Amino acid sequence: MNIVLFGPPGAGKGTQAQKLVEQHNYCQISTGDLLRNEAKKKTDLGIKIENLISKGEFVSDEIVNELLKKKISSLKDKNKIIFDGYPRTISQSEELIKIMEDFHQKIDCVISLNVPREIIQKRIAGRVTCEKCNITLNEYFDKEKITSLSCKGAHLIKRKDDNLETILNRYDKYISTTKPVLDFLSNSLSIEEVDGTLKIEEIFDKINNIIRV
Repeated sequence: MNIVLFGPPGAGKGTQAQKLVEQHNYCQISTGDLLRNEAKKKTDLGIKIENLISKGEFVSDEIVNELLKKKISSLKDKNKIIFDGYPRTISQSEELIKIMEDFHQKIDCVISLNVPREIIQKRIAGRVTCEKCNITLNEYFDKEKITSLSCKGAHLIKRKDDNLETILNRYDKYISTTKPVLDFLSNSLSIEEVDGTLKIEEIFDKINNIIRV
C-alpha cells in the first residue's frame, strides 16, 4: 500500500513515517530530503537546487518530479512508499498520480494528521533539550519527566531552529493550501483523518488499522 501522509509542521508526520519504516519496511520519501541530498552531491542539478534555496526561491515542480521519479525507480518494492508532506498543490497531486501510473502503481490511501494550532504552538514553544542528558522534552507536556531527570532540568535549552513565528506561519499556510489538495484527492482516494493530539503509540495504532483494511 502506497500512502500520502499529510499533517501540519509539528504534527508528528516524521515520527509516524519512521515507525512505519521500522516496523513494516516502508520507504519514506520526503521531497525536502530529496532536495537536500541532491544538493550535497554537488551534481549539476544539485548545484542548481542549492542556488535556488540560498536565494530563497522555490524549487520548481519539474525538478522535484525528476527527483521523485529517480527515487521511485531505484526502489525494489514500489508498493510500500510513504510520501511525507507531498503533494502540496493540485498540480503536484496530478503529477504524482501520473508518476505512479508510469511505474504501474497507485496511491492507495491518504492519511491526514489533524492537530489544532494552539497545540502546535505549545509543542514548538515548549520544546527543550537537556545538554547533559541529550534528550528532547516539552515544558508543557513532559513536566514529570523533566523533574525526574538526574539534572532536574537544570541544563535545558531551546533549539535555535524552533522559531515559533515561522512555524505558525507555515501552519497557517498548510491549512489554507492543503484543503483544496485533500478535496481534489478525495474524488478518487480515501482520506483517513487521524487525531494528531493522541499519544504517539495511539496514533500509530490508528494508522496500523487503516493500512490493514
